[in-house]
Amino acid sequence: MAGRVEGKVAFITGAARGQGRSHAVRLAAEGADIIGVDICADISSTGYPMGSAEELDETVALVEAQGGKMLASVADVRDFLALKAALDAGVERFGRLDIVCVNAGIATMAFRELTDDEDLQLWTDVLDVNLVGAFHTAKAAIPHLIAGNRGGSIVFTSSTAGLIGFGGTQGGGLGYAASKHGIVGLMRTLANALAPHSIRVNSVHPTGVNTMMAVNPAMTEFLENYPGGGPHLQNPLPVQLLEPEDISAAIAYLVSDAGKYVTGVTLPVDAGFCNKL
Repeated sequence: MAGRVEGKVAFITGAARGQGRSHAVRLAAEGADIIGVDICADISSTGYPMGSAEELDETVALVEAQGGKMLASVADVRDFLALKAALDAGVERFGRLDIVCVNAGIATMAFRELTDDEDLQLWTDVLDVNLVGAFHTAKAAIPHLIAGNRGGSIVFTSSTAGLIGFGGTQGGGLGYAASKHGIVGLMRTLANALAPHSIRVNSVHPTGVNTMMAVNPAMTEFLENYPGGGPHLQNPLPVQLLEPEDISAAIAYLVSDAGKYVTGVTLPVDAGFCNKL
């Protein structure tokens, strides 16, 4: 039985591990070929390692194990020309583009006294990756989607922090919330602008997911010291962290024909987190 995206091609940022890898594997299992990029270098302000070239190679192997093909490139979403070159090469290789998963993102949470320079760096880095990088991804992809004249689907990965006010008072937390809210504005505007081309644009809003971004010492310290922590930060459904595959299931729906009339939607995949606040 053919998969729901059989014969289509998906572009995924942040594909070396975590949600990006999971999306690549799930869409490959559903019949898609993958164009994937990752920075494969650390960003010092995050306090945790980024995906590596070796992990990106592992994603390729996992995609191939599902019967898909993947062209993987090292590219920083903050560098538009490098990102565009990687995507252009993928479209040349596979002949089309149908799906865009705007997934790459960082969190620069801290719980200590920061100098002004440190705080401003946290703000700048997270905005540049999460929001500017999202714009770069869409800008590189939209001409290919339109040229294909087959419609298409763009899904931005936002967060519960893109729907509610959560993040503290430091540049990193504020930048995270601002960037994830900004993604919603980008998504809604593009959903209207691209609708005449039958290109659907949506966002997913996960609660905590079991990836390096959520499970690292800096994030743990931040959450343990966040005002109103404890029950305030717990999911109503009895699950502490979702798995990347749980988000991939939502992505697979949104980009398939099952969601062919779903556009401009902010879809929480959050175990009820936003509903209780």
